Amino acid sequence: MKKLFFLPLCLLAMTACNDGKKVDERAQHERDSLVQIIESKDAELNEIMGAINEVQEGFRQISEAEGRITVANGNPEATSSKETIRENIQFIQETMEQNRTKIAQLREKLKTTTVNVEKLTKTIENLQTQLEEQTKHAQELEAQLADRDETIAQQGATITDLTQNVTSLKEESSARQQTIQQQEKELNTAWFVFGTKSELKEQKILQKGDVLRSSDFNKDYFTSIDIRVVKTIKLYSKNAQLLTAHPSGTYTLAKDANKEYVLQITNPTQFWSTSKYLVILVK
Repeated sequence: MKKLFFLPLCLLAMTACNDGKKVDERAQHERDSLVQIIESKDAELNEIMGAINEVQEGFRQISEAEGRITVANGNPEATSSKETIRENIQFIQETMEQNRTKIAQLREKLKTTTVNVEKLTKTIENLQTQLEEQTKHAQELEAQLADRDETIAQQGATITDLTQNVTSLKEESSARQQTIQQQEKELNTAWFVFGTKSELKEQKILQKGDVLRSSDFNKDYFTSIDIRVVKTIKLYSKNAQLLTAHPSGTYTLAKDANKEYVLQITNPTQFWSTSKYLVILVK
C-alpha cells in the first residue's frame, strides 16, 4: 500500500522538475535574445555615432583648411602661398563631398533603425544645416579668391602695359638722346687741314687762288676734331697762313720753342662760326 502511494509522488516530482527545466530554458533563451537585440542596437548606434563623428571631424578639418587659405591669402605673390591655397581649396571640396555623402547615408539609415530616431533625426538635421553653412562659406571664399585673382590679373596686365610703355619711353628717350648726341657731335665737329700749295691744289682744296671754291675737294684729306676739346693745332712749320676766314681775336698764330707755328683757338664758338673748315697754308 505504501509503495503504491509513493510511486505517484515520484512521478509528480519528476514532472515538476521537467517543467522547471523548460521554464529555465525559455528564460535563458529570452535573455539571450534580449542580449542579442541590445548588442545589435549598440552596434547600430556605434555605427551611427561613428558616422556622425566623422562628419563633425570633416567640418573641423574644413575650418582649419579655410584658416590656412586666409593666412596664405595674406601674401598672394608668394608661389608657396598660391600652392597652399590651391591644395586647401581642393581638400575642402573633397571633404565637403564626403560629408554630403555620409549625411545622405545617415538619412537612409534612419529609415530602418529603431535607435532613438527622433534624437538622431535632429542631430542629422543639425549636421545638414552646418554642411549648408560651410558650403556657403566655402563658395564665398572661392568667390573672393576668384575676385582677387581677377584683380591681380588686371593689375598684372596694367603693370605689363606700364612696363611696355616705360620700355617704349626709354627706347624713345634713348633714341632722342642718341639723336641729340649725334646733333651735338655734328654741331661741335670741325675739319682742318694744313699743307703746301701744291698739296692743297692736288686735293682740289685750293683752286685758282681760291680756297674751297668747289664742292669736289677731297674731304677725306681733312682731320675731324671736336671743337669743344681741340683748341691747339701744331702746324710743324716755320711759315703758316690761314686761308679760310675766321674772326680776328678768336685765335692766335705764334711760334713755339722750335720756332714752328702753333694755332691756338681762344674762342672756339666764334672761331668756327663762319666755317667749320679750316685750311692753313704752310711752307
